[in-house]
Amino acid sequence: MGIRIYIGNLPKGFNPKEFDSVLKSLEAEIRFKPVLDKETKECRGFGFATANNEKSANCLIEKLNGFEFQGSKLRVEKSEKKDSASNKRNAVNNKNNKRKNIKKIVHSDAPNLQSPDPRWAGELSKLKDLLANQKTPA
Repeated sequence: MGIRIYIGNLPKGFNPKEFDSVLKSLEAEIRFKPVLDKETKECRGFGFATANNEKSANCLIEKLNGFEFQGSKLRVEKSEKKDSASNKRNAVNNKNNKRKNIKKIVHSDAPNLQSPDPRWAGELSKLKDLLANQKTPA
């Protein structure tokens, strides 16, 4: 499998075949795929290229990073795998998530007739007191 390279800051109305010709002039075996908007089918401003080896990937990054293409300076860098990025995010969230060890009270659908739901126990006793103290006209 090749090395994926992120290419960002692409102009919206660019022609992918034109950009392919720029890539082919730099390195012979580079495949490029722009990321398109689902509705408009226009480029979302970035895409991914695949290089066959590390040397051609590094060469492409050196030559294209900061390269001006149709009025936009391109941002080119090695792409991270989606899994590794989400794993890093989850690791950070787990460190910051202090609620993880808190016991949560889960409401069950089958009522327990012997003891009221602990979330409403205080309110229930107040209601019982109000009903006991309520005077009905005779």
